[in-house]
Amino acid sequence: MKKHFLWGLSLLALACSTKTETKEEAPQLSGNPIFEGWYADPEGIVFGDEYWVYPTFSAKYKEQLHFDAFSSKDLVTWEKHANILDTAAIKWARQAMWAPAAIEKDGKYFLFFSANDIQTPQRPGYDPNNDINHFGGIGIAVADNPGGPFKDYLGEPLLSEFYNGAQPIDQFVFKDVDGTHYFFYGGWGHCNLGKLNADFTGFEPWEDGELFHEITPEGYVEGPFMFLRNGTYYLMWSEGGWTNESYKVAYAMSDSPTGPFERVGTILERDSIATGAGHNSVIQKPNSDEWYMIYHRRPIPNEDRDHRVTCIDVIEFNEDGTIKPIVMTFEGVAANPID
Repeated sequence: MKKHFLWGLSLLALACSTKTETKEEAPQLSGNPIFEGWYADPEGIVFGDEYWVYPTFSAKYKEQLHFDAFSSKDLVTWEKHANILDTAAIKWARQAMWAPAAIEKDGKYFLFFSANDIQTPQRPGYDPNNDINHFGGIGIAVADNPGGPFKDYLGEPLLSEFYNGAQPIDQFVFKDVDGTHYFFYGGWGHCNLGKLNADFTGFEPWEDGELFHEITPEGYVEGPFMFLRNGTYYLMWSEGGWTNESYKVAYAMSDSPTGPFERVGTILERDSIATGAGHNSVIQKPNSDEWYMIYHRRPIPNEDRDHRVTCIDVIEFNEDGTIKPIVMTFEGVAANPID
């Protein structure tokens, strides 16, 4: 009897141990998409001890009139901050607000965005009430905290003119180690680079007097993004067509934020999990070499042009600094709170 009793206790202990080990080995995962709803063009950034994502509300242009934001302490649990900015605050924006990009400066939070899907350079005598596609461009809003509410900073677009053939859309602001705020933007296959002035009301000219230099790498279509790792500047962009499965992400590497930028290769594209993967950003966990790709993709099957979801997956680097192809997952990433 004693032998059977001890054997029973051993089995019970083994079962409890197995359950404990299984529980400890199962990390919390974000899942993909990381939050519900149709959202695209996600801009990821860290403010303080929180991860933030600012996406486009993916809908028809006449319905795409506001922005939501999402914050997380650990990349797994996301809190929605609804309607942080809309066309009620941006009087000149009448349709198609998209591609938000946020940055903090001097205790204020600035949200850059595209609006009105401007199609041609402004012409003398245009009437924005009847011809909205000939007025618009890149705007800027400001708030006291990253969750808004944001208000119009200038009362007009920051940039509404065409330079070097670039449609004024898809902006990204990169703060370099010397404090310079570089302004990357451009659609229609052209990427421009400028420098914001100290109060973000305009641009400082380059030494040749030009406001913008074209830096378009091979294959570029839209959606530029830059980050700095180990002294190397990485420029990423989207190629293909945003409305279909050809959308993908490529990148270049340079010793300078101004280039030159030679295309290295494609690192995110369609596979058996999803199609139309693109318009990405990158989040680095502060004080670490842990990096994440934030991007949108189209579920399979896809039933609508605007059915895009926001996802996150790990970025890994080779020894020479090049980026390994991003593996899209349904699981997402493990919890990783900021220390």
